[in-house]
Amino acid sequence: MSHPIHQANDKSPYGDLTREEFYKKHQILHQESYMLNKKNMKIFTQSWRPDSTSQPKGIVAMVHGYSSESSWLNELTAVAIAKAGFLVCALDLQGHGYSDGLAGKFKPMWPLEKLLPLAALFAPTWKVVVSKPVSSRSYKEEWKRRLVANNPNRRNSGKPPAATALEFLRVSEYIRMHCCDLRVPFVMVHGEDDFVCDYRSASFVHESASSKDKTLKIFPGMWHVLIGEPKENVELVFETILSWLEDHAAKAKNTKTTAS
Repeated sequence: MSHPIHQANDKSPYGDLTREEFYKKHQILHQESYMLNKKNMKIFTQSWRPDSTSQPKGIVAMVHGYSSESSWLNELTAVAIAKAGFLVCALDLQGHGYSDGLAGKFKPMWPLEKLLPLAALFAPTWKVVVSKPVSSRSYKEEWKRRLVANNPNRRNSGKPPAATALEFLRVSEYIRMHCCDLRVPFVMVHGEDDFVCDYRSASFVHESASSKDKTLKIFPGMWHVLIGEPKENVELVFETILSWLEDHAAKAKNTKTTAS
C-alpha cells in the first residue's frame, strides 16, 4: 500500500493535481453533505468509496483530532482506506473544518487544572499560550508542517480554550474510569515519542479493556501524527491498520456466511 501522502507537497495534499483529478486518479467516489445537530448547527460530512460496483468490505468511521478536520491531510488516509475496498465516512466536529461552531484558541498550563472549572465558567474563551505550536511536535517532516499551515480552511492553532481544556480533563478521567468496559475488537497504534499524548495512556487502555481481541502497536521513535512520519514509517503504520481492517472484515464475512 502506498499512502497518498507521498504524492502531496507542502502546498497541496493533492500534489500537482486538482482535487477532481486526484480522486479520478485513485478511482474513488467522493460525496459531501451537511446535517443539523441538536443545536441546529450545520455539520459537514463526507464519504469515500471505491469507484466500482463491488460491495464494500466494511464501513470505517473516521474521527479527526482536536484542531484538525476531515479534509486536507485526513482525506488522504480516507482515500488510502477506501482504495483497500472500504466505505469511509467522516465529519467535521463542531467548531472544526466546515462545520458551524466556535473554534478553539489556546492550551492551558498545568496549574490551570485546578482553576479550569472557574476559567471555563467566567472566561470560556480565555486565551493562554504557554508552549510551541502543537504541529512543531506532531509532524516529524518539516514539509508536512508547512502543508498543515497552508490549509485554507484552518480554523485554529491547536491550543484549546479553557472550557474545552476542562472537557479534555473530564473525558480523560471518564475514559480512565470506564475503559475496562470496552469489549469490542480493536487495534491501537501510537508513536513512542509522542509529545502530545503519552503512549502510556494507550497502554493503560489496552491493558484495562475487557476485549478478548485487542492489539496495541507502539512504534519506536515515532511522533504524534503518524502520517507526518517519513515514508517508510507511514507505510509500516498503515500496513498495520489496513491488515487489521481486512482481516476482521474477512472474519465478519465468514461468520455471516456460516450463520446463514
